[in-house]
Amino acid sequence: MKLLTRDVPPRAVWALEQAGVHPLLARLFAARGVASKDELDDGLSRLLPPSHLLGAAQAAVLLADAIEKNLRICVVADYDCDGATACAVALRGLRLLGAQHASYLVPDRVLDGYGLTAKIAQRVKDGGADVLVTVDNGIASFDGVAAARALGLQVLVTDHHLCALVEGQVQLPEANVIVNPNQPGCAFESKSIAGVGVMFYVLLALRAELRQRGAFTSVRAELVEASPSTSSGRTATPGEPRLDTLLPLVALGTVADVVRLDANNRRLVAQGLKRVRAGALPAGMAALFRATSRKSSVATTFDFGFALGPRINAAGRLSDMTLGIECLITDDASRADELANMLDGINRERREIEGEMREQAFAIAESLFDEGDEPPPAICVFDPDFHEGVVGIVASRIKDKLHRPSFVFAASQAPGKEHELKGSGRSIAGFHLRDALDLMAKRHPGMLLRFGGHAMAAGCTIEEDQLDQFDEAFSQVALEWLDAATLTRSLQTDGALSPEYRRVDLVDTLHAEVWGQGFAAPTFSEEVEVLSQRLVGEKHLSLKLRHQGQPVDAIWFGHTEPLPARVKIAFRLDAEEWQGRRAVKFLIEGVER
Repeated sequence: MKLLTRDVPPRAVWALEQAGVHPLLARLFAARGVASKDELDDGLSRLLPPSHLLGAAQAAVLLADAIEKNLRICVVADYDCDGATACAVALRGLRLLGAQHASYLVPDRVLDGYGLTAKIAQRVKDGGADVLVTVDNGIASFDGVAAARALGLQVLVTDHHLCALVEGQVQLPEANVIVNPNQPGCAFESKSIAGVGVMFYVLLALRAELRQRGAFTSVRAELVEASPSTSSGRTATPGEPRLDTLLPLVALGTVADVVRLDANNRRLVAQGLKRVRAGALPAGMAALFRATSRKSSVATTFDFGFALGPRINAAGRLSDMTLGIECLITDDASRADELANMLDGINRERREIEGEMREQAFAIAESLFDEGDEPPPAICVFDPDFHEGVVGIVASRIKDKLHRPSFVFAASQAPGKEHELKGSGRSIAGFHLRDALDLMAKRHPGMLLRFGGHAMAAGCTIEEDQLDQFDEAFSQVALEWLDAATLTRSLQTDGALSPEYRRVDLVDTLHAEVWGQGFAAPTFSEEVEVLSQRLVGEKHLSLKLRHQGQPVDAIWFGHTEPLPARVKIAFRLDAEEWQGRRAVKFLIEGVER
């Protein structure tokens, strides 16, 4: 691994320091493209306005009409954390804004597959709905949307995934309204907003529409809620429903979906974190903090990404995402605790399954090349005993270990689909996975039954007898697109850590900030002396290091190979408590070989 140091624009550092930003934070922010303190303003008034989001105003009219006519609205969700939080935001928001009949339906990963299908549309119609709203899915559901319209349902698609391409042209489903920042003609600047964020914006637009219709009469103009400007240029007042109560859910879904934390997404997450830390969070989120032994009062993006998010996701992977959604929409603390504990149990089961699959997948992947040789440019793994709900996680583990675009396949568990394989892929920087699948589909018509996704994560379904062809096609695209530089593992770091910053209070300061995809958590790198090292739990390396002349404890999770006496490491800062005393600890991210 090569450890690279981020460029730090000195002018930006100076400007941030002059504006009162702590010198360490000024350096970190400048290295991530922040040039002024204004960019760090996370106030709701700085959010992009809903009027910039194509289709939001039309969606508001459709939903406002439905509310006025007392129509039945059914939300069709996705079975990951983004989909679950988007569903919870939709239901809570619609009910806050006056919808008397708002329900939801979430497809079963095994029985229904992904997205709005014709069968799902029929179930929505049979349930008595008049309006169907998709969250975090639908942009490629051509048959499902057409079936829903044919059944007489009004269809609103809210999604953030890339649109389908047919012969090089963008194709959209024939919904009544589509809200997706990645559809042609949309000027919304935050193209990386999560599905839950799209639904939140639709609700902001809906509130503005209802305001214009005079739906809110008990208002006091002198008490104005801090809220992003709406398309009418006005802000909400306490006489209107407070949609900011939904921001903890928006923050959770945004972080868990690993979307790029651009300025707008960072503001959404920051606002959600503030409310969580203040205790203003849904009962289900509070229960998940308790179930994971985390403190919501000091919540971080790491809690969302590595504690709460995986437990919500586990329901969709192994069981029924209804459990996750129910946890997020209940206001009953006892019920929330019950559901959170169930989700925690499912997640433990998921970890056990993943562990077994991971070892088997590693063995298959490593059999593809001789010891001492470089891995092939792309990795494709299948075993008939793999669980389709965990293939994405295992693909991510292979990608992390071998630094190659990786696909893991499992046999479909759906009745009558046993001949199909469900695959999930994860990629490395410089290799757009969905575009690769699109090229493969063009070169080999009929090979991919279904596919979709993003640059770094994508999925597909193939016939089992097409696996070898998929492997060859995947490898061919990788050979064409990847070069030696891209295939060399590297890690961007923030350089050396000055010893005066190796303090517990600064660890807490760093943890309180919003970090994530596209705005990476601080990772420092420098040469240290290894004083001692030992294995803990048979799979982690515990070390005592000498850093800048002072001893410091460190741990390298998931690694057992001993380090030399002097080594250049990449590390994050953490703090641990022992006998009432807190001390800085290094979390090793990698070593330069």
